[in-house]
Amino acid sequence: MSKWRCIPCDYVYDPAHGDPEGGVSPGTPFKEVPDYWSCPVCGAGKEAFEEIDE
Repeated sequence: MSKWRCIPCDYVYDPAHGDPEGGVSPGTPFKEVPDYWSCPVCGAGKEAFEEIDE
């Protein structure tokens, strides 16, 4: 699964880890993360994320 980077703060959403504190279970692809979810570091919305290649 692809990882996604928050443009404002460089936080990386890794689907393997999810964001349990933000209500996103491990194994959740970014496209299935709820629209109301926001970056746990800076609070930016999903629209502030870009897919990254590794």
